[in-house]
Amino acid sequence: MKVLLLDAPQAMLDERRALGIDGRDEMWNGVLHVVPPPSGAHQGLSSEFFIVVGPLAKRGGVVPRMETGLCRTAEDYRVPDQLYCRPEHLSERGAEGADTVVEVRSVGDETYRKLEFYAAVGVREVIVLHPQDRTVELFRAVAGELRPVSRDGEGALGSDVLGIRLRTVDGRLRVSWADGSADL
Repeated sequence: MKVLLLDAPQAMLDERRALGIDGRDEMWNGVLHVVPPPSGAHQGLSSEFFIVVGPLAKRGGVVPRMETGLCRTAEDYRVPDQLYCRPEHLSERGAEGADTVVEVRSVGDETYRKLEFYAAVGVREVIVLHPQDRTVELFRAVAGELRPVSRDGEGALGSDVLGIRLRTVDGRLRVSWADGSADL
């Protein structure tokens, strides 16, 4: 169900903040997008991916973060499921830039509507994970736009930033890197 409130009551916003349920809310050019909590499948795949890829990113000097605001301004930010950035991108607000963001798809979410924003703030790659069938999409920055990346001959997508390859094998998402792999 989509709801549009032309003016959100301050009491409602204060209650969401007090209950701690506003952490995934996003601000799109001054318009608040209230994001529902993720499903179990969504949270499961996101957690597994972070546990595997986070340490690999750190080895490469990239900082892994979960559900951190990616800010253009105080009135324009998104909260990807994960972001991977350089240390200098971190700020009190969250992150002021990112090399890679990960979005885990939920029914009716706004993942693809965020691509333009991610391109505008200089994100180099967007990984989109699909929890139900453990498939993946990769978008890479080309001439100021995030464009879909084609799979290689083995059906894999390669992240330049994270140094990983992603593909679905027997209903599992396989993440592989130079000296290992994991099936999620």
